[in-house]
Amino acid sequence: MTIVKDGYPFILVPLIVAIVLILLVSGKVAIILSLICFLLSAFCMFFFRDPDIKITEGNGLILSPCNGTVLEVKENDKGQSVIRVFLSVFDVHLQRSPISGTVKSVEYKPGKFLKAHEPEAHIVNEQNLITIENENGTYVVKQVAGILARRCVSWVKQGDVLKIGDKIGLIKFSSQVDLHMPAGYDIKVKVGDKVISGVTVFAAILKNGDIK
Repeated sequence: MTIVKDGYPFILVPLIVAIVLILLVSGKVAIILSLICFLLSAFCMFFFRDPDIKITEGNGLILSPCNGTVLEVKENDKGQSVIRVFLSVFDVHLQRSPISGTVKSVEYKPGKFLKAHEPEAHIVNEQNLITIENENGTYVVKQVAGILARRCVSWVKQGDVLKIGDKIGLIKFSSQVDLHMPAGYDIKVKVGDKVISGVTVFAAILKNGDIK
């Protein structure tokens, strides 16, 4: 298991503070503060982990772009299938491409920081929209900030060619990820399911028809 590079400042700063307190300051207060800093550093190391996984293989599959718990599965007013996933602070927080394709755009939208479970959070909160296209249509991975998640980070740019399961971004602390995709897939997940980025199959092409 490795650590996401974006996490190193969050890990090293409290660790350095803890070491300085132990070496240069005496007393119970310094010991308590150093212990808190050590624990904070250890939590950030856990939070920014990047575990080794085996990307699920198969034709016509759409994989989960994130780790977390499925909040909603629906069809929106544009006729797209939408799967929303909540990421707690204990979930791996990097995102992966759900398909192989080309990045058409990366759009940042400033906004609020409502709790991820709020019905309007995926609409009004700060977010990044990563649009990926292939021969089957257009897919949008929406990174949504939450009450603790104050920054959505994209690691890709327009024109990048991705393989399914490639790392595409990170949300710092608890948050939400939505996937918008064409209708016509056989949806494989339901509300409450635990999903793993690059491993869990969200959907598959129907055998008796093409993607709409």
